[in-house]
Amino acid sequence: MTAIVAAAAPATGVRLERLPPLALYVHIPWCVRKCPYCDFNSHQVRGDVPEAAYADALVSDLEQSLPEVWGRRVGSVFFGGGTPSLFSAGAIGALISAFRARLPLEPDCEVTLEANPGTFEAEKFRGYRDAGVTRLSIGVQSFDPRHLRALGRIHDDIEARRAIAIAREHFGNVNLDLMYALPGQTLEEARADVQSALAADVAHLSFYQLTIEPNTHFYRHPPVLPDEDASAAIQDAVGEALERGGYGHYETSAWARPGRECRHNLNYWRFGDYLGIGAGAHSKLSFPDRVARSARWKQPREYLERVSEGRPVQESHEVGRADLVFEFMMNALRLTEGFPVSLLAERTGAQIALAEKALALAEARGLIVRSHERITPSALGRRFLNDLLQLFLPVRPS
Repeated sequence: MTAIVAAAAPATGVRLERLPPLALYVHIPWCVRKCPYCDFNSHQVRGDVPEAAYADALVSDLEQSLPEVWGRRVGSVFFGGGTPSLFSAGAIGALISAFRARLPLEPDCEVTLEANPGTFEAEKFRGYRDAGVTRLSIGVQSFDPRHLRALGRIHDDIEARRAIAIAREHFGNVNLDLMYALPGQTLEEARADVQSALAADVAHLSFYQLTIEPNTHFYRHPPVLPDEDASAAIQDAVGEALERGGYGHYETSAWARPGRECRHNLNYWRFGDYLGIGAGAHSKLSFPDRVARSARWKQPREYLERVSEGRPVQESHEVGRADLVFEFMMNALRLTEGFPVSLLAERTGAQIALAEKALALAEARGLIVRSHERITPSALGRRFLNDLLQLFLPVRPS
């Protein structure tokens, strides 16, 4: 597809009148077992998890990053992985306290922790609430025992339901992560998963289509997935059932009860800033004259060593203006409501005219609806999101 945004330029000339909201992401990279579809920076536990050493490294990493975010308030904290629920409630509580001592967290700061449904993790849910976690995200993936086995999950459907029940006893804000278009999955099986998710009656549901990613077991040994037509039918059935169940479809893969949208993820999609600490964590930070991205060392052992040397960041770079426009669109057009036109200039320093040719083509193809105030992906644009986003790819000099 032809890319029509202006060629990428250096970040010089970026001028931001105000900095965007800031979030904190905390990566805990260990899992009991690596799932065959997972391309995240996660590592199978071999022996004991170095909980104390890693928690100390996270605090040190944050302290070394403070000059970049000094004085900025934090609206959300997200413990992702990996499997953060491998860490004890005491360690999570100590980390939250350390963050509060070093950063001005908003009084109603959303603190999310990703958890697995295994019995060992579920027994700790109350402790996480007492430690300061306000939102629990449980990686269920499916309620079908056959599909759980195909996905390499270590829990079964009984443990999943039990974990949800325990989570709802202690948290008013629970998310379930689920997947669809699974190996050999039928439309009726997908509908059964949705009905089980609706019966859980939680605040938020995330449904992701299974895709085969490089550097995964599934990439090397591809399973048989539903074809394009079958996947589209499953996607439609999932969305229709969730909307009938009272969940608003506010982002490509996210549904929520009114007022229960994930604030941390909304900050990503609205092109807010985030400081990422932990092995392999990424950051996007804005300054009055530039926007910068950085990444930490990926391997946990090397990360620990580099933090002790005062060098937690492996790579960093400023983002060029045309790249900023593409990255903004890549996030904001995932939102069902789209974005106000003024937000592009506010978050990137670029005027909407820089994307006019791409926007005009997207509108002509029926992929967006726009006015002078707001740009929104159409139903067609949401279905063919990748085609829409490719229109904004920067042209590289040949």
